[in-house]
Amino acid sequence: MNQIDLKDKVAIVTGGVQGFGLAVVERFLNSGANVVIWENDKKLLDEFQTISNVHKIQTDVSNAESVEAAVNETTKKCDRIDILVNNAGIAGPNHKTWEYPNDDWQKVIDIDLTGVFYCCKYVVPQMIKNNYGRIVNVASIAGKEGNPNAMPYSAAKAGVIAITKSLGKELADKNIAVNCITPAAAKTRIFDQISQEHIDYMLSKIPRNRFLKVEELASMVAWLVSEENSYTTSAVFDLSGGRATY
Repeated sequence: MNQIDLKDKVAIVTGGVQGFGLAVVERFLNSGANVVIWENDKKLLDEFQTISNVHKIQTDVSNAESVEAAVNETTKKCDRIDILVNNAGIAGPNHKTWEYPNDDWQKVIDIDLTGVFYCCKYVVPQMIKNNYGRIVNVASIAGKEGNPNAMPYSAAKAGVIAITKSLGKELADKNIAVNCITPAAAKTRIFDQISQEHIDYMLSKIPRNRFLKVEELASMVAWLVSEENSYTTSAVFDLSGGRATY
């Protein structure tokens, strides 16, 4: 494992109690960061074993007031915010676009897209104040290629890529980097939300013929949020196992 220096950095990881988010939290802790987990599921948050250098805040990223309150609580606990990883998300059910339930569409968009907007909106002023920040948005290869029977998820993740590119340009004159990653699927609990047919479809599109490991994602994120990443911003980093075509 490459050693990434995040000593004493304050990092927010949304959805940090499972899957990609948990792998990122563990990697950040091993790199010396102080981590604040934002998670909406109280049961999962309560079950998460308290570790030194970890704070937990129940946060609904799809609710502006909840995000603003979480920022205030984070800065009270930790004085500042250096790193934000927008990881929280849901897959939504699998349906053809014309059969997709309106309520499910809205829920996916609210969490996967609007949630990223709210977190950036309320965290960025803290980074501007300190003239330092690293933001990584977790998009998806679906946002570049569009998965059938997963239109809301694909649309939301495409929007996350666009947020990354716009925000990175807005902050380019500051010591703040904004990048996103577009991972292929990994075997996390998000698989519980989608059909086996869709899981098989996703695997069939990956030239490496295996799913992404959460540790592989955490490794890339750790470098992207480090001080070493002092130039790259508004960029999209693929973790697609060869699936990405552009």
